[in-house]
Amino acid sequence: MPVSAHPEYDDIDQAAQAHGLIVMGALRDGGESLILLGAGPAFWDHLQAAPEALDGAPDPVDRWSSRVIGALAAQFGAQAEFPFGGPPYAPFIRWAMDSGRAFQSPVGMLVHDTVGMMISYRGALRLPRVIPTPTPRTASPCPTCAAPCITACPVGALSGDTPYNLAACHAYLDTPAGQECMVNGCAVRRACPVSTGAQRQPAQSAHHMRAFHPS
Repeated sequence: MPVSAHPEYDDIDQAAQAHGLIVMGALRDGGESLILLGAGPAFWDHLQAAPEALDGAPDPVDRWSSRVIGALAAQFGAQAEFPFGGPPYAPFIRWAMDSGRAFQSPVGMLVHDTVGMMISYRGALRLPRVIPTPTPRTASPCPTCAAPCITACPVGALSGDTPYNLAACHAYLDTPAGQECMVNGCAVRRACPVSTGAQRQPAQSAHHMRAFHPS
């Protein structure tokens, strides 16, 4: 069996996958390493079986992320970082782009090399040392794409030509037609061909949409 060129990274990846998380990028930050963790295809099933999903308290996803990623941080001698809990907020967008695995899409959203616009960072591990990590596998998928994301929004709230029209988006979600997005997730995110790699369950998208647009 060949010896891994990045054994500690591989151990983190394997431990994360045991909880339905995936490593979505890695980068060096001074004399430290940041390992970005996000929701993988098995994430929703793991969450639904967890106490945070069953106790009826608010913010189950963030509470689950705090517990699980906090435990991973302790396991690997790292500090847990989260995209919630601020201000101030950790610069996850910058970290994502600096990892070489996330890029700005034509509509402004981040697009990831394996999960497309179904990108959901749940946290990061900050290791107090630099560890070998794999070289990013791809460049941005957008230059060779037909860009269906540009025309996917039914009301043009995300079109690439103008800034995101948040008011138009929320207004549409209040209409009967907008229930398609509320139930299955943002049409723009779903239009991205790379998003199929996330294997996102509609129930997870519906949960995020309710958090974004409470009834």
